[in-house]
Amino acid sequence: MLLTLLNPFGAKAEPLDGAAAVSMVKAGKAVLLDVREPSELEQGGRARGAINVPISALERRADPDSPHCEPALKRGAPVILYCASGARSGMAGKVLRKLGHQTVYDLGPITAWSAAGGRLDR
Repeated sequence: MLLTLLNPFGAKAEPLDGAAAVSMVKAGKAVLLDVREPSELEQGGRARGAINVPISALERRADPDSPHCEPALKRGAPVILYCASGARSGMAGKVLRKLGHQTVYDLGPITAWSAAGGRLDR
């Protein structure tokens, strides 16, 4: 634990419940990032307003210094991550922190979004 405190690059994203995530996104106070693969979006839809950056492309497309960075991820806004089960969103949180993103939240599975009243686009 001490090592994690001393090394912010290994820090995890802060857990966030669905109601807080929905509220933050509706108010425009956070970027909602879906780290699932595109084929998964076709099967189950995506949270309304989410940007899809698969975890396999995250280091390139979430690096503010990269020419391939998603524009919404360059401005330093808080980022809320989700995936299918919560495993990849946890890993993605570490990647974003390593890339210098300061405020990163882990919503976990997409079901947390829909259970809190968040809409899905199919």
